[in-house]
Amino acid sequence: MGVLRSKLGQALLLWFEGFREACCLHRVFILCHRSRKLLIRTGQCFLLNGLIFLGSIFVLKSVVIPTLQWILPDHCSQLGFQEPCPFGGILKFYSFLRHGLIQLFYVLWFYPLYVFSLILSNIWYNDVAKYGFAAMGRHEPTVPEPSSQKDTLQNPAYIDKHAGLGGIVIGIGEQVYSVLLLSFFFLEVYATGFIPYIGKALNFLLLSWMYAYYCFEYKWNFSELGLDKRLDFFESNWAFFAGFGNPCVLAIFFFSPLVSYGVMAILFPLFVLTATGSEAEQVIDSRRRKWKGAGLGRLPIFYAADTLSLWVLSLISLKSRGQTQSNKAL
Repeated sequence: MGVLRSKLGQALLLWFEGFREACCLHRVFILCHRSRKLLIRTGQCFLLNGLIFLGSIFVLKSVVIPTLQWILPDHCSQLGFQEPCPFGGILKFYSFLRHGLIQLFYVLWFYPLYVFSLILSNIWYNDVAKYGFAAMGRHEPTVPEPSSQKDTLQNPAYIDKHAGLGGIVIGIGEQVYSVLLLSFFFLEVYATGFIPYIGKALNFLLLSWMYAYYCFEYKWNFSELGLDKRLDFFESNWAFFAGFGNPCVLAIFFFSPLVSYGVMAILFPLFVLTATGSEAEQVIDSRRRKWKGAGLGRLPIFYAADTLSLWVLSLISLKSRGQTQSNKAL
């Protein structure tokens, strides 16, 4: 029980450190002050996703729908008649027409705007992270001295720097594996929402990890940190990253899907910059030194996604080999 209590205390402290790091939004102002390009990109994210996307939702809910309900009522009381209503068939047609017009608004405006925003925002997020990383004046990853091969990142001197054609192939392979891994993890997060009783809580936790990983992934990419080391560090310090991801998810968890997307599209670049300016490795390492190197242990957060990704890659590899052998036989 004493060991369990100690581990729980460590997890809570690391969770608090992660939550506190995510809330250090003053770093955004500092970095934007240092880089005009960063300020412009961040402002564009606010303009597109805040003013245009969320503004369109506000106009729909506050102006368009009430106006349509006034023009095309579906209750006799709105026309000044009491029940039984002599215009039941007309009101049903009005209701059908109103819903059709609202759906047309979604099809012709919201869904194309959502796709456009999704594509453009992802391009801008990469720019935000790049300019933020440059504004920090970093050219090498900031990583603590390894106290344990499993519990922390490797020293920068030991990070593999691949070069030449082989390095390009390895880099492409890592990117493909990373996309598969995060795609399967996203499906896993989505599926947990349907689990009875504990589904919402589990979904909240997995979403927190997912957004925390996304936020730090930009920084790790520019630091040229290998995918295996990222996953090892992330899963070994799961409490910290759960805390970092909690504010991201709290901001969107109780909204409708479209509103949640709009809010997250505004906040995400801010959390990316917070992660870029974070000294997470030093914070975690300082805590570990107080605990004399004892860690919480690695939690296999990406185990299911990793297994599925490797299975898909092995199928692709077998199919590719089969086609190659067939071509040679011909």
